[in-house]
Amino acid sequence: MKKFWLLALILMLTVLAACGGGEDTEESGGSESEGEQSEESADESRSVTIEDAMGEKTIEGTPKKVVVLEWTYAEDLQALGMEPVGVAGLDSYGDWVDVGIPFSDSVKDVGTRAEPNLEAISRLDPDLIIGVKFRHEGIADKLESIAPTVMFSPYSEEAAQDQYKNMIDEFNTIAKVVDKEDKAEEVLNNMEQTFKEQQERLKEADKDEMDYVITQAFTSQNTPTLRLFTDNSIVAKVMNKMGMNNAYESDKLEVYGYTSTTVETLQNYQDANFFYIVQEEDNIFTNQLKGNPAWENLKFVKENRTYKMPGDTWTFGGPLSAEVLAKQVVDAAVKEK
Repeated sequence: MKKFWLLALILMLTVLAACGGGEDTEESGGSESEGEQSEESADESRSVTIEDAMGEKTIEGTPKKVVVLEWTYAEDLQALGMEPVGVAGLDSYGDWVDVGIPFSDSVKDVGTRAEPNLEAISRLDPDLIIGVKFRHEGIADKLESIAPTVMFSPYSEEAAQDQYKNMIDEFNTIAKVVDKEDKAEEVLNNMEQTFKEQQERLKEADKDEMDYVITQAFTSQNTPTLRLFTDNSIVAKVMNKMGMNNAYESDKLEVYGYTSTTVETLQNYQDANFFYIVQEEDNIFTNQLKGNPAWENLKFVKENRTYKMPGDTWTFGGPLSAEVLAKQVVDAAVKEK
């Protein structure tokens, strides 16, 4: 009889242990599920307040599907390891911007930068739109009706004081909104390191501390036109960070970072080295100005101190474009003539 009760007790304890184990398993599985839900809830409850061109703005959650209406900010997302779902002026982007990260086929064109297609934007169901005040202020309400919209003002008088600093501020603001601040710090550190490396290349070629004038040149209304970049521009800031010296000065603040002028202006800067950005199909120096004494008689032309840069050298971009710019400047400077 004692054996019977002993066996019964053992059997009961075994059943209880099995039941207890089942409860542990369920709790363990429930904990993992709750962890995922907790992460999603934390993401949804995240709230970020920023100051954009329209004032203080609060963005709820962490945007994943972003439509960009100005190229600089598309590049900024790429630098942060993201890809916009839509880009304005997508077909022309690669003609002017080349940071080595092509868009995938899933990225959609949403009209032009000046006239975005609201219907195309809406179809993408974005959770964030990034635009610029000077182009998109008039449709701000319509954009907001589609998704929260952040507006920047890169050519305001305040931003124009130092466009390089403004570029970094805008980049960091986007990183904050999309929760990529650690990545942004890494990108900016890499950019500064690139400047140092390119400066070393100049020193090795005995071309450090070069005096320069740099232009983006093109035909406008059948006239050869030069944009001479001023010290408040991203272009000049990058070149100056590599120990180079901008010979061109303007007597007023250029909100776009350059002065539009003609070839005759270059007579005042003949002792400088001349860097020029041109599209292959619109090279004013080999086309309209070839044989023109106003160009051919310039000292830096005669002494072969002109440095051609690619047409896709983007002068209004973000950190990745700044790196590319630095490399292209030095490539042009150290290239054997």
